[in-house]
Amino acid sequence: MKLSRIASAGKLSVLSLALIVSALLLVGCGEGEQKKEAAEAPAAPEKVVLKVAMDADPVSLDPQVQLSGGMLQYSHMVFDPLIRYRKDMTFEPRLADKWERIDDLTMRFYLRKGVKFHSGNELTADDVVFTVDRLKKSDDFKGLFEPFVGAKAVDKYTVDLITKKPYGLVLNMATYIFPMDKQFYSGTDDKGKPKDLIIKTDYSFANVNESGTGPYAVTDREQGVKTIFTRFADYWDKDTGNVEEIVLTPIKTDATRVAALLSGDVDFIMPVPPQDLDRIRSTDGLQLVTMSGSRIITFQLNGKSNKALANPKVRLAMAYAYDNQGVVEKIMKGFATAAGQMSPEGLAGYNPALTPRYDLEKAKALMVEAGYPDGFEATMISPNNRYVNDEKLAEAFVSMMSKLGIKISLKTMPKAQYWDQFDAQVADIQMIGWHPDSEDSGNYYEFLSMCRNADTGYGQYNSGNYCNAKVDELTLAAQTETDTTKRSAMLQEVEKIQYDEAGFIPLHWQHLSWASKANMNTDDIVNVMNFPYFGDLVVK
Repeated sequence: MKLSRIASAGKLSVLSLALIVSALLLVGCGEGEQKKEAAEAPAAPEKVVLKVAMDADPVSLDPQVQLSGGMLQYSHMVFDPLIRYRKDMTFEPRLADKWERIDDLTMRFYLRKGVKFHSGNELTADDVVFTVDRLKKSDDFKGLFEPFVGAKAVDKYTVDLITKKPYGLVLNMATYIFPMDKQFYSGTDDKGKPKDLIIKTDYSFANVNESGTGPYAVTDREQGVKTIFTRFADYWDKDTGNVEEIVLTPIKTDATRVAALLSGDVDFIMPVPPQDLDRIRSTDGLQLVTMSGSRIITFQLNGKSNKALANPKVRLAMAYAYDNQGVVEKIMKGFATAAGQMSPEGLAGYNPALTPRYDLEKAKALMVEAGYPDGFEATMISPNNRYVNDEKLAEAFVSMMSKLGIKISLKTMPKAQYWDQFDAQVADIQMIGWHPDSEDSGNYYEFLSMCRNADTGYGQYNSGNYCNAKVDELTLAAQTETDTTKRSAMLQEVEKIQYDEAGFIPLHWQHLSWASKANMNTDDIVNVMNFPYFGDLVVK
């Protein structure tokens, strides 16, 4: 019995062993087949990440807190306008897929249906009405929208823009309407403050939260260090670029920004310093895109804070003492156009008679006539990462003015700190550059030249407090003048008045530049406004 049980146990053991071996062989064959199938299957595509370096990052997440190039660049990434400019400066549909003029005062826009905000809420005409109402309350934007009564919802997907008088730039202004999510920005936050507050220098809900309709949502942000934009899965425009994530790093120093591109640490930079244009152009694997621009770089002279600057002869002397062309050649390396006025050639206000006027001897004579033969003292501020070579331009200006005996105390700072100081008019002389928001001469004067008016927003960036009633009269009249010849004459007269009084010191029109790796359609997404449409970027 015992032997029989042992034998039986032995037979079971052999059978079990055979089964186990067979199972292992089958498993091995299965794993081999699975590995073979896995090897034959196409690899999952890598996430397309674009690393961008700019000279600065957005100052806020609120698209209406500041009227600046940097904030508008941000708006085109996170929000969407009703319409936008193509590269040839014609208009193309965005959130509005068509529009029509109803009467002399009304332009009707038809919204796309099914467009989602990042919050998940649907875009409707009520959001556009909310947005325009808020724009008219914004210190920075109210001047742009002063000609408008407002917006009116016709139905859920139709909205009218209504002006006070016939106004020829309604479509131009529609490019500045980036609808905000009314439901998201309504009510109060956890601090008990209204979510739609517009605050430049302190906390607000909108400064740190966003809900746009744009191609990217902000998913991580450390101001001054890094901002991450992630592709919005429900973005309405499916026929667009393929970049899934953008990592924006602000690099203030020109040389460091260029070095990051050359080393491959970043894929796209803007702007490119003039001294490095040839280097990037000749580097394999990189591409450089440039174009002339209409951004005028100026110094504003505050006659309220410094009585010497209230004297037109002193201001004229300073204009004659500034060597525009010399600075363009030496500091800008030829990558700018010396300016004697605000409007560049091609805009309605351009006056060919108003050229740069460097004449140091005449400048000295004017200082004597003004009663300041030995000069005077003044303070000055300038950004050091907003405009191309801005700090060097400021230093050159200080040096040139010293030849008139004008002793200038200069302080430079990053743009994140600069604009609060600019608004507060902390210095007698302040730098500002301006690209016309409406692509029209009148916009320069509305913001930089007209007498400051807190109610209308006109003169909002006129930190020199220059004020001439005729300039205001002509600028406002030009808004509704439909005869193009008469309108041009009005705008050119504004330029002549400012030139004769030296209402400001014009430096040059800044040219534009972008550089990237060669495997992307960079040229297709950039434009004269300097608002790259990153949502349309395709990396190959």
